[in-house]
Amino acid sequence: MNATPFEGTDVTAGASGWRARVVSAEDAAAAIPAGSTVYVGSACATPRTVVRALEDHPFEHLGMRLVHHLTDGVRNALSTGTNFEHRTLFVGAELADLVSRVQPHGVSVDYVPMSLTDLPASLRNGRVRIDAAVVQVTPPRDGLVSLGVSVDAAPAAIESAGLVVAEVNPAMPWTEGASTVPVDRIDLFVEVPGPVISYEHPGVGDVGERIAGYVARVIDDGATIQVGLGRIPTAVLAHLTQRRDLGIHSDVITDAVLDLVEAGIVTGTSKSVDVGAVVTSAAMGTQRLYDAIADNPRFQFRPIDEVQAGLAAQHRLVSVTQAFRVDLTGQVCVDALGGNLYGGLGAQVDFHRAAAQSPGGKAIVALASRQPDGSPAFVADLGPNEAVAIPRHEVRWVATEFGIVYLHGRSLRERTMALVELAHPDDREALLGAAKAAGLVPPDQKFRSRQQYPAAEERRVELKDGSVVLIRPTHTGDAPLLQDLFFRMRPEDVRTRFFRNLSSLTRNAAEHLTNVGYDSEMAFVAVRGERENEEVVGSAQYYVDADSGCADVAYMVDSAWQGRGLGRALNRIISDYAARHGVRAFTADVLVGNDAMLHVLTSGGDVEVRTANGIHELRVPTRALAEGESWIAS
Repeated sequence: MNATPFEGTDVTAGASGWRARVVSAEDAAAAIPAGSTVYVGSACATPRTVVRALEDHPFEHLGMRLVHHLTDGVRNALSTGTNFEHRTLFVGAELADLVSRVQPHGVSVDYVPMSLTDLPASLRNGRVRIDAAVVQVTPPRDGLVSLGVSVDAAPAAIESAGLVVAEVNPAMPWTEGASTVPVDRIDLFVEVPGPVISYEHPGVGDVGERIAGYVARVIDDGATIQVGLGRIPTAVLAHLTQRRDLGIHSDVITDAVLDLVEAGIVTGTSKSVDVGAVVTSAAMGTQRLYDAIADNPRFQFRPIDEVQAGLAAQHRLVSVTQAFRVDLTGQVCVDALGGNLYGGLGAQVDFHRAAAQSPGGKAIVALASRQPDGSPAFVADLGPNEAVAIPRHEVRWVATEFGIVYLHGRSLRERTMALVELAHPDDREALLGAAKAAGLVPPDQKFRSRQQYPAAEERRVELKDGSVVLIRPTHTGDAPLLQDLFFRMRPEDVRTRFFRNLSSLTRNAAEHLTNVGYDSEMAFVAVRGERENEEVVGSAQYYVDADSGCADVAYMVDSAWQGRGLGRALNRIISDYAARHGVRAFTADVLVGNDAMLHVLTSGGDVEVRTANGIHELRVPTRALAEGESWIAS
């Protein structure tokens, strides 16, 4: 995996004479003929000086096309546009207003919807034809230069181009891995001053922090992480400070990765391949990051297609993709914002698919519930400029500031309801109406919650026999799991819960027990297993009587889980929640003979009990638990 595309090249040939090929930026630009198609190096290694020299002499370079990915500094600094046709795989901030808008000389900025991992092969086989390549490198060393902070598709471009121009930046860090190019492969050198372009993500704000927190919840110790460009994926890394032995295998790294390396959280010791190494194709950050990666074999820089090829062997791979819009069936758009082209595919689709297929992996799509213009990020149908980057059958996890859900294997109805739950509360009613009109949910489908999913109420609880369950608030989509619980229960347990002999629990009845507003109605479930494949083993619900301020409460525990303290744990957790939300007391009816539930409800003392007609009628004060108090009896 560490071999460069130039393996076997005699690096001494022409090495000593590279200075004879040093020219000015203007002379380098003049060497590129009119009508040429030119590959331009990417990101923080954008060769600004030569590109600006080209822009300064447009009539000497008529018909020129620039091919590139994410860049910083390819726009004409002296005008409102550009003098050349740009074919870009990524629409960044500097070119967004020029996309598909014809410039004064008939030139334009056109978006190419292509995965970055496909670009090297396309350059080599000529399907993306180039005549010249302009990149930025380190000063030569032993007959080689390093591509430094931006390897990505540059090796393939250098192989394929008839003319190669390299800016030599003395501040460019020499990176290890497969980042080197023989100096003899470069035709012209242009010396430029440092520093290397720096990049810092702007802050994500409260919404982004909440999204990042939800994403971080499903990332486990020992995971190998890829985070694409975007404020939200970067923010996720800051929420992983309590994890251990994480690994990095990514298309790009930032200062946020370095923070975790320096803190000892990223060790790479649990990786399936490239153990201990941070594998990447580019770095975008500050001088602190560039100093850390310089001559450091722990950071392995490789061409983007090699980085992608290494995904298949990586277990527990986690990919975080920032999206802009998702339809109610789960189709994901990543390259249009506000109806206009923005961003690009990058390597995200490949990483997402690899994470979905990785043993123990997690493929996560993250987005704000609303776009910057205030429009909903969730829609019944994507717009004409909002292409599907990740099809619905490949979507696993989706997160917003209102929660995180798992969609794979779910029906259209279940997906719709899960995504409505992630939408902004003010958009949910309209989305539900659109879903009904589209036939995605039944006409009588309801959705009660107008609040954020209370993730802080999730608790892992160890029961008396040492088994561990997650007790969490319900989602509307938990209804099928509650139905499964019902059908596992003994007939006598069904009767004590529902006060009659029920043979089935309908979907609507199950949704009544899970589709709650998290205020005057609340429900918890106890689950076991991975989040992607949970099994409900217990539940608790309450519904407040507005007149009395009390709430009717009911519990259901899997017959096989009775006697372990699960009923008491559910009771304590829901009582604590109720007390903190203004519910004074629970009322409950318990059949005479159901001694186990009677014991659960009366164990706290100060309980009023009235027995008549074979039913115990209870009034139980709610109680918020003290800090550190156990959820179950000792």
